[in-house]
Amino acid sequence: MDLLEYEGKQLVGEAGVAVPRSALVSDPAAAQRAAAAIGGKVVLKSQVPTGKRGKLGGIDFAAGGAEAGEVAQRLLGADIGGHVVHELLVEECVDIRSELYAAILNDPNSKGPLVLFSDQGGMDVEEVEPGAIRSLAVDIRVGLTAEAVRGLVAVPGLADEVVDQVVTTLLAAYRLYRDVDATLVEINPLAVGADGRVIALDSKVSLDPAAIPRHAELLSGLGMTGQDPGTDLEREGKQLGLQYMELDGDVGVLANGAGLTMTTVDAVRHYGGRAANFLEIGGDAYTKATPALRLVLSNPRVRSLVVNFCGAFARTDVMAEGVVAAWEELKPRIPVFFTIHGTGEDEAVALVRERLGATPFDRMDDAVRAAVAAAGEQREVMN
Repeated sequence: MDLLEYEGKQLVGEAGVAVPRSALVSDPAAAQRAAAAIGGKVVLKSQVPTGKRGKLGGIDFAAGGAEAGEVAQRLLGADIGGHVVHELLVEECVDIRSELYAAILNDPNSKGPLVLFSDQGGMDVEEVEPGAIRSLAVDIRVGLTAEAVRGLVAVPGLADEVVDQVVTTLLAAYRLYRDVDATLVEINPLAVGADGRVIALDSKVSLDPAAIPRHAELLSGLGMTGQDPGTDLEREGKQLGLQYMELDGDVGVLANGAGLTMTTVDAVRHYGGRAANFLEIGGDAYTKATPALRLVLSNPRVRSLVVNFCGAFARTDVMAEGVVAAWEELKPRIPVFFTIHGTGEDEAVALVRERLGATPFDRMDDAVRAAVAAAGEQREVMN
């Protein structure tokens, strides 16, 4: 579960990392009061679960209280990366000398924590040269030591007093990572101010969803609900027990197995379209097909649907029966394109042909191309 910036910063600050003075607000008057209390120039940050908020127009600056109110008036209610802004973090501006990058995350290779550090942090850290980000795998039997961190962050040109503060910051971040069962604690930028102070200007904390019940008291004490900040449809999907992710396209996707679903989403992109969702349903599609299909169709952007089933142990005729029954119940008015292979394939193909009057494609590529073309035709009609 990805926390919003203000939630992550509360945890990071409680762990001992230096963070700017800030206040969470939800209306322009509160933003004006917060800016006046902080004093001087402030930055207003939209609290939405998406990256690149600055490039998307979700972050702006104000010279004082009155201007902060005006900026808040513009940002609140805005759409930033598909998310409506309901809250802003009003934060003191820091005079930055340089930007660093620091993170601790789960490493699938070492099967343990991995510490990352770079002296080239900031908005486009993912575009730095490969060797610019240094890494340190942590042996959980030993833990993270100050000596190991110092060896990681002592890069040429970084003053000793800065190195000392970065070591303290990473050790605190690691304690947080460990204590709250985080999957990621990222600080970017970790800024070096003109006064020499090292301070976390932004942070991202992701928690293991399975561990949330163990930390309910901690989250409550920090004023957090632990609510997943995903979209309304994503939250609905989670309540239904479905693996659903809302995307920005108009081609709906329904497939069995995460790998096949991701492949289908990629194929939609390859053939010039954009998927509207990721939705994986397995062998229990017969029982979940109706809520799954209703969820996909609840996205008003969906203009066509591709259904991709490949069965080994799971029978495709059982999966197809669920989708066909759901289609007959919901009666959607969008074109649908099937591709079905594996156990029960002949029965599934016959079922779709007889009850929906649609003939599944032999190749996934052909079904995807047809869905992309149909979505394009629908866009032209609507325009």
